[in-house]
Amino acid sequence: MVKLNENYLKLPGSYLFSTIGKKVAAYSAEYPDEKVIRLGIGDVTQPLVPAIIQALHEAVEEMGHAETFHGYAPDLGYAFLRETIAEKDYQARGCEIGADEIFISDGAKSDCGNIQEIFSADARIAVCDPVYPVYVDSNVMAGRTGEYDEKTGTWSNVIYMPCTAENGFVPQLPEETPDLIYLCVPNNPTGTALTREQLAVWVDYANSVGAVILYDAAYEAYIAQDDVPHSIYEIPGARTCAIEFRSFSKNAGFTGVRLGFTVVPKDLKCGGVMAHGLWARRHGTKFNGAPYIVQKAAMAVYSEEGKAQLKDQVAYYMRNAKVIFDGLKEAGYEVYGGINAPYIWLKVPEGMTSWDFFDYLLEKAHVVGTPGSGFGPSGEGYFRLTAFGNYENTVEAIDRIKNL
Repeated sequence: MVKLNENYLKLPGSYLFSTIGKKVAAYSAEYPDEKVIRLGIGDVTQPLVPAIIQALHEAVEEMGHAETFHGYAPDLGYAFLRETIAEKDYQARGCEIGADEIFISDGAKSDCGNIQEIFSADARIAVCDPVYPVYVDSNVMAGRTGEYDEKTGTWSNVIYMPCTAENGFVPQLPEETPDLIYLCVPNNPTGTALTREQLAVWVDYANSVGAVILYDAAYEAYIAQDDVPHSIYEIPGARTCAIEFRSFSKNAGFTGVRLGFTVVPKDLKCGGVMAHGLWARRHGTKFNGAPYIVQKAAMAVYSEEGKAQLKDQVAYYMRNAKVIFDGLKEAGYEVYGGINAPYIWLKVPEGMTSWDFFDYLLEKAHVVGTPGSGFGPSGEGYFRLTAFGNYENTVEAIDRIKNL
């Protein structure tokens, strides 16, 4: 009799945001007259900017005529978009990344979850703690993480690198040697970042031990400080040890449109084999290419008009971040993030767990956030709020919390 992949049975409970959704739905059903403000899930709320809408309309019109119709997209993405990304996102910053090292996909989440497929089944992973759940969960599904300890909330074969207030949310080099190192900069959930000097330590380390850094740069557009690199390839030596993931979701509002890309340099080799070739083979086998309409819309992100409009949109969300950060500070909370990322990470009140604080905010202030424990053991005692709501709701939510 056929058996299911039993690694899926190892996953503890449901996905974090599914649990939050069920709790909020139950509360709203019991108290339908209460206005619940959601500052939990990192979904954007502002509409696509006019330049992108215009590009979408033009691409749709093209699809209605035989001479401009497009069927299956190239597996790795249209050359016009890959070349633009290489020039604008990388070469303009001094990074030696070519168009043929860029793989267009339907989003960074997919690629972050799928990239582990090209590495050996016994590869040892290291993650920052707290951590975006997809990194660990996708490796659980592959049977790479060992056994789960419910008491500690850890997996036996995963190397956890605590990122807390005590170490400035900067991961320390692990005592055990990993094969794959997941780094998210700017970080989700803590909203903190790494400087060039701090990131260079990781690049040098990965090259010295033969590890690969899986670098999630989904929030690159929100970086405000000059000493925080926008790409890991700004660091010398990164081409031989790093794979970078990017997204159009948070910088351009594509959460409902879906587009992202992954950079795999040809200099990155494992046991003498180029990772680039394996990812190209996997990508071409399991993915039929992102839609032409969406890739054309992405081109508007790089137009002068689009860049100006998106700069204003990023500023809109970061104004929300300042409202949250300053308001919580004023209310006496210990607060982090919100400078280079649209996330605010706060210490929950003494005597509460992060889920206790979730319930407290929902019941008393009708505000939804994300419990830190859902991101890993070191997330316990913390709580995440996002700046992706609309401004008026964000102000109201923080006023409610301040008035508790």
